[in-house]
Amino acid sequence: MRLHTAPDHGVVGRVATAISEVGGIVTGIDVAESSHERLVVDVTCSAADAEHAERLQAAAAAQPGVTVHKTSDRVFLLHIGGKIEVSSKVPLRNRDDLSMAYTPGVGRVSLALAEHPEDVRRLTVKGNSVAVVTDGSAVLGLGNIGPGAALPVMEGKAALFKRFADIDAWPICLDSQDTDEIVRAVQLIAPGFGGINLEDIAAPRCFEIERRLRETLDIPVFHDDQHGTAIVVMAALTNALRVVGKDLGSVRAVVAGAGAAGTAIVTLMIAAGVTDVVVFDKEGCLSADDQTLPPAKAQLAAVTNPRRVRGDLRAALDGADVFIGVSAPGVLQAEWIADMAEQPVVFALANPDPEVDPAEAAQYAAVVASGRSDYPNQINNVLAFPGVFRGLLDARATDVTVDMMLRAAAAIAGVVTDDQLNPDFIIPSVFHPDVPTAVATAIREG
Repeated sequence: MRLHTAPDHGVVGRVATAISEVGGIVTGIDVAESSHERLVVDVTCSAADAEHAERLQAAAAAQPGVTVHKTSDRVFLLHIGGKIEVSSKVPLRNRDDLSMAYTPGVGRVSLALAEHPEDVRRLTVKGNSVAVVTDGSAVLGLGNIGPGAALPVMEGKAALFKRFADIDAWPICLDSQDTDEIVRAVQLIAPGFGGINLEDIAAPRCFEIERRLRETLDIPVFHDDQHGTAIVVMAALTNALRVVGKDLGSVRAVVAGAGAAGTAIVTLMIAAGVTDVVVFDKEGCLSADDQTLPPAKAQLAAVTNPRRVRGDLRAALDGADVFIGVSAPGVLQAEWIADMAEQPVVFALANPDPEVDPAEAAQYAAVVASGRSDYPNQINNVLAFPGVFRGLLDARATDVTVDMMLRAAAAIAGVVTDDQLNPDFIIPSVFHPDVPTAVATAIREG
């Protein structure tokens, strides 16, 4: 906060005290200007969240002779000018460098690629580049906020690609939510990329977009909200079942949420050998004998719920071994977990507010995971997508398959050794150095 105050240096102490009294932590106070008329004081302090920050500002402003001139949030400061940039990999020091990197030398390379298009990945950035494509219709937990508001998220995704897999990724925010336009736009830009990462596109539109792009492009198309989530969930589930001594083929699972993530999770679980999955959504437990379901959910019901369970979430949980939530805050009451089988596994992944408070769930469940970083066992897509695309690009793959995704999940699970495995550690940290390499190797060499 930049404060304009009366020319009284004692005001500094009063401001610090006021901020501390409302729970703020003052980390720095600097007098930027001093004159007979006023002081300009910069106060740096830590707040718990945005609402708390406003209370700290109000506490400072309430002091006699103090005006809050301006406040700065370090999250916003980090975003000024964006989070990514383009830099040259080759020196451009003189005419000779320029003649090879650009004209006339580059013309020879272009002519060679016209004759041998299979070399484009080897001789251009295409071999190490991914387009991160969104329409801004389902951004994080914020909803349909549009392409401009989605750009900081896509920039962040690009930064993660670079940090964890040394991949050059580019945010592509499309100003359309028309399926045909999105498909055509991605088709038109595809020659410049080695892979397409679809991101934050609402269901069910995202299903058709992905299907059509996979059918028409010769590069892999990966919807991270679906498949990245499914891979990490599958890895965490594999290790959670190791903890409780159960196997995939014998467990009964409940998945809350039939959107993009839920559908992909169910698909991967079934491919891994889970035979009894009940999906719960707004319509209740999805069942093939329900003729009122919309098409996407009817397709999901057709391959799940073999016992034809109907009713609410509590009915689905009766005797289940596993709950996986990718739905909405508070849909699961902690005491319902007592109705599940012995040693139940609960993944409450709605973000930022999960289906059930993880601390409350831990009173009943043997293993609990969430999407949050302030509890053990964070399910985070960063564990999957950098390594997945590293492997796809290295292999010059044209598609990403269910078998690849299962291998990626097994690779993530395998990073946690038997000595490390326990109910509070079923999944490695996103900063574990072995994860991207293990996943890339599984994708490339499987």
